[in-house]
Amino acid sequence: MAIVASVTLLVAEHRSNQLDFLRATLSFFIDPLKYLVDLPSVLIEQATDAVSSYTTLKKDNEHLREEQLIRQTQLLKLEALEKENIRLRALLENSFKLGEQVLVAELLAVNTVPYEHIVVVNKGTRFGVHQQQPVLDANGVVGQVYRTLPLTSEIMLITDPNHAIPVQVNRNGLLTIAVGSGQLNRLILPYLPSNADIHPGDLLITSGLGGTFPQGYPVAIVDDFSSQPEKPFASITATPTAKLDRNRELMIVWSNSTPMPLISNPISRTKVPVSHE
Repeated sequence: MAIVASVTLLVAEHRSNQLDFLRATLSFFIDPLKYLVDLPSVLIEQATDAVSSYTTLKKDNEHLREEQLIRQTQLLKLEALEKENIRLRALLENSFKLGEQVLVAELLAVNTVPYEHIVVVNKGTRFGVHQQQPVLDANGVVGQVYRTLPLTSEIMLITDPNHAIPVQVNRNGLLTIAVGSGQLNRLILPYLPSNADIHPGDLLITSGLGGTFPQGYPVAIVDDFSSQPEKPFASITATPTAKLDRNRELMIVWSNSTPMPLISNPISRTKVPVSHE
């Protein structure tokens, strides 16, 4: 019966268009069935694509995160190199301004003993470094060479309690001595009377007395002046101009001038004829 019905329908469709309406009507019921039959395979395919896309995006995201971390690390290194380049250029420019022979040394270690401010640099007697040489940075006096070894040297900072440096007020030439306080941001001027002509904001420079530090290097800026009527001296503190807690490179200076002896040799005296004209 099915075969006879099929053959009859095929012959009727071939000879006339009477079955077109029936085909269009039946399509409303048959097409949804086609979509329902294809729906599981379509859903499975879409789910597979979604999972594959998610896995790919996750891997790409992890790869991009790794690249970003690497780039950030490289940028940090470049930033550090840039700052180091700026510091070295500042040291180089100041070495030309000094007009004296200098040697740039790199910081190796810091002595952490309380109230003892000593740092170690990577230059020693092999490079001609000797004791009592002045040490500077791009901003001012750092200290002086305390002990030398063939490959390293110890630098005593100006804030060490055992260190004292002759200074003068740049504004009026007043001479005094700045002593280390044991704090990296403070010097003490213990030998000025209460009526001394010194004010907060005055720049202290090396006076050149003593022969260790050449004259004219910045040392500190006065930040506090307190008179003490019951004591012979005023309480005066100053802040070093050098960046004592931030330096990575220091300048060891060779002075071109030699200190004049305080006592002349009487044997070497010569008589100079005096004209009576």
